[in-house]
Amino acid sequence: MEKADRPSSLCPPGCGGSKANKLGFFGKIAEDLCCAVERDPAATSKISVFLTYSGLHALWAHHFEHWLWKIGARGLARYLAQVTRFFTGVEIHPGASIGRRVFIDHGMGVVIGETAVIGDNVTIYHGVTLGGTSLEKVKRHPTLESCVVVGAGAKILGDITVGAHSRIGANAVVVKDVPPQSVVVGVPGQIIRRKQDVFGLAIEFDHTSLPDALTSNLKEVMERLSTIEDQLLIKPHHIADMHLDEEDYWEYDNGVDYSI
Repeated sequence: MEKADRPSSLCPPGCGGSKANKLGFFGKIAEDLCCAVERDPAATSKISVFLTYSGLHALWAHHFEHWLWKIGARGLARYLAQVTRFFTGVEIHPGASIGRRVFIDHGMGVVIGETAVIGDNVTIYHGVTLGGTSLEKVKRHPTLESCVVVGAGAKILGDITVGAHSRIGANAVVVKDVPPQSVVVGVPGQIIRRKQDVFGLAIEFDHTSLPDALTSNLKEVMERLSTIEDQLLIKPHHIADMHLDEEDYWEYDNGVDYSI
């Protein structure tokens, strides 16, 4: 569990928050309500968020369950965690360590394992799994540093670290460490490092601008091969049924269509 006690790496400079000003339970609730209004354009008011956002309800219940876990009332903590799961659709093990200003949007299907560590200002969408890959009683779940955004359906597995200000694309499967300031897409997750450091939260929610490293490189290889064939006056017989067009859509070459 040594990795769980690393607060300095979970709140790097520029993450938009500090652990210096400690808040009580109700102070954290107020802070979470503000975060939900800021990060979810569907939030109409703090009252509606307080009454209807199951992701926040699960987090608030977890704070109490985690306290029970730390003082040794582990059976009660596990039982209450199951009750919370029943009402919210979010399963958080009471042993998981979760920072401040974390927002679980929608929440349904989120699973967070026992030894998971989540830093401050993290946003998690529905269907996300922070899962373990070991049967031993060791640190076996992921660590998310501050200002990470995890897209819907993503799976982050094992004792790995997702660096601060990284973005995990929807349905990506992450099984190795992710450096800070990176984007991960695909199965298995392809890690793409940013050329410039990005701070703040607003830009991170633009899920339509995720890069496609495989398609980009495949197009380059095909273009270079075509150039070489033209220079060598090679006219190979085209056997593929499809090709990538200029907008990265696949098109049939033989005029036929597919059936669904």
